[in-house]
Amino acid sequence: MNESAIPFGKPFIAENELAYIGEAIASGSIMGNGKFTRMCHRWLESRLGTRRALLTHSCTAALEMAAILCDIQSGDEVIMPSYTFVSTANAFVLRGGVPVFIDIRPDTLNMDEKLVQPAITARTRAIVPVHYAGVSCDMDAIMTIAKEHGLIVVEDAAQAIFSTTRNRLLGTVGDLGCLSFHETKNIISGEGGALLVNDERFMERAEIIWEKGTNRSQFFRGQVDKYAWMDIGSSFLPSDLIGAFLYGQLEHADRITSKRIGLCKEYWEQLAPLDQAGHIHLPSYDSIMQANGHMFYLLANSLSSRTALLDFLHARGIHAVFHYTPLHSSPAGIKYGRAAGPMTITDNVSERIVRLPVYYGMTNAEQERVIAAVFEFHKAHGD
Repeated sequence: MNESAIPFGKPFIAENELAYIGEAIASGSIMGNGKFTRMCHRWLESRLGTRRALLTHSCTAALEMAAILCDIQSGDEVIMPSYTFVSTANAFVLRGGVPVFIDIRPDTLNMDEKLVQPAITARTRAIVPVHYAGVSCDMDAIMTIAKEHGLIVVEDAAQAIFSTTRNRLLGTVGDLGCLSFHETKNIISGEGGALLVNDERFMERAEIIWEKGTNRSQFFRGQVDKYAWMDIGSSFLPSDLIGAFLYGQLEHADRITSKRIGLCKEYWEQLAPLDQAGHIHLPSYDSIMQANGHMFYLLANSLSSRTALLDFLHARGIHAVFHYTPLHSSPAGIKYGRAAGPMTITDNVSERIVRLPVYYGMTNAEQERVIAAVFEFHKAHGD
């Protein structure tokens, strides 16, 4: 009997999403900043402890808002890892900024905080830590460096909602934080994101930028008698249909997160013998338990081994994947940014990483199939 394919990820309907969309439609208004959008704002502000949350149509949009708030000008430099999605860099390049790429740590795949200070120049304006796989960067060290040099910290927490560092939720430690609710993330709205404003000095301007550069929100609150064009901005706010779907997800955030952490924990515990035998390398157990279950990855011993393992899994209907082409070696990265030193670990990891399927609806039997296939591959290949 042929077994059904196991996807890399699968969107999940928690319970009330469709009912809330219907309620939004019945209200007679589904434009941005409606009832459910405001409910999501209050939920995120209360649960995460941020001063202000603003839903956006993507995490990319949240990063673009952050770049405007950083007042990035032509030639200004922004320090970030090369091992990240293109949006991290694009947001600042669009403002004329220059991404300055630094290498990552082998244990977390996050930016190496020891390389931040050497990368700072007179043109540096911001640091963008990316919490890969929901695992925290060393935010204490990064925030200390930023304070010493008067730099803004923008957390790219696209993968990290509900992950913690020293009992603080990621996205709320830096001056600004950016979340993703893309279909591939833990909490989803199809497309969607949020800007978290943690520093009071950015609050008023963030709302104006969010509302196309106008003080429209102040007008609707009765704070001004008419609204006007106040600043640059764009249509960053999503339809209230997005807010309605997202609120249905947020109601079950703990359940969703717990299930995903459990899947990652099971992967680690079952695959640990392969790590101990030197066939693969796993992330640390502590990092998994502090993260949000967004992703489980292993590192093969070589590019050829990674390619063979992926082919082996795909042939058995298991959709495992690798991840980014490093930005510093991508055509646009070479054109718009620069590397601050060697990218040894970034280059090495990008050739060895294998991401295994993780999604809320994954059954025990499906996960057992994935684990068994990984063992079967290494038994057959002796690697």
